[in-house]
Amino acid sequence: MSKIIKYVLYDIVRSKIVIAYTLFLLLLSVGLFNLGGSPDKGLLSLLNLVLLTVPLISIVFGTTHFYNSYEFIELLVAQPINRTKILMSEYLGVALSLSAAFLIGVGVPVLLFNASATGLYLVLTGVFITFIFVAMAFLASVITRDKAKGIGIALLLWFYFALIYDGIVLFILYTFGDYPLEYATLVLTALNPIDLGRIVVLLNLDVSALMGYTGALYKSIFGSGWGVMLSFGLLLLWVLLPVLGSRRIFSKRDL
Repeated sequence: MSKIIKYVLYDIVRSKIVIAYTLFLLLLSVGLFNLGGSPDKGLLSLLNLVLLTVPLISIVFGTTHFYNSYEFIELLVAQPINRTKILMSEYLGVALSLSAAFLIGVGVPVLLFNASATGLYLVLTGVFITFIFVAMAFLASVITRDKAKGIGIALLLWFYFALIYDGIVLFILYTFGDYPLEYATLVLTALNPIDLGRIVVLLNLDVSALMGYTGALYKSIFGSGWGVMLSFGLLLLWVLLPVLGSRRIFSKRDL
């Protein structure tokens, strides 16, 4: 398994896309910190960048890589190698390489300009988001052999979690505004890894004061040490569910 991971990592690291992704994050991170006026403003701008671009790049690159590696995967399946090891090696190779690019592109500037607990939470959130959306990419890829359909499913997943989901939540809050929805809002937040990561970072920037009673509720639950552990535990669950789903489908399907 380790040999397959090393091969996948070596193949991806040489990719111009990953190098361009690293430089893109690095230049934007440094630029936002220099133009933000203060480290916290730069971190807030960087948060919006991370939560929009990192899921998109992760899910598109992960899906494309899986289909481009299909012949290599078929060759490995023909060998006496467990299918789970093959899939997990491919997944870890993609997730680790994109996470390394993120750590260089975002983690290094955060360390230089805002080495705080909030900066650490932002970096951890970005790494979790990378692993989550690469897992979703592999789930979309094993569902269908058609590359166009797989990429279409991946883009729909990103579009749903990044854009549509917030609209659905706002519609629910507006429609049922006369009812106490604070705890329901917490559940809705947990059902979207992007929103969950955003809340964790925003609460440590003390922006919750602008969110009224709901913000105070978020602060009381997610603002403590146990709350942060709960948040990252939920993000870990978001990693495991699509990975286990893709492993189950991949182990049973005909290639």
